Amino acid sequence: MEEKDIERLLEKFDASSLQEFEMTQGDLHLAFSKRAQAATVVQESVPVVSDAAPAPAAPASTSASTSAQPAAVPAPQSDAGTPVPAPLVGVAYFAAAPDKPPFKQIGDHVDKGETIFVIEAMKMINEVLSPVSGTLVKRLIDDGTMVEYDEPVVTIKEDAAE
Repeated sequence: MEEKDIERLLEKFDASSLQEFEMTQGDLHLAFSKRAQAATVVQESVPVVSDAAPAPAAPASTSASTSAQPAAVPAPQSDAGTPVPAPLVGVAYFAAAPDKPPFKQIGDHVDKGETIFVIEAMKMINEVLSPVSGTLVKRLIDDGTMVEYDEPVVTIKEDAAE
């Protein structure tokens, strides 16, 4: 597989709603994830091509232990609450459309898995779901702001243990 093919795969992955993608072709093993911070592409028996993988790529591994990661791991919780990071680069909006009400207001209760904001990337709208149940306590950006991958967008004060 050539570098341009890897770049094309990465662009399509980045534009998709997929959170993870793995592919093995001969001695080549690729793993992309929008959930991890590090960026690498690992090839066995072939030179490592790390320039072909911008930030959305995840560390690749052939061991089963790293492929069994939890589906969504919220950022560490502080006294102020749990920050919810942007899962991809794009423009964050707190409502489905300019004439629609926000998904959630400051002080509203949110359930785990409920949409709290969306990110538009390459003309695709990606819903961001709450990783915890609790109260929305703070918006860390303005509506319509460009966000980077893993940038905190809102903070949720988690409900007491059930």
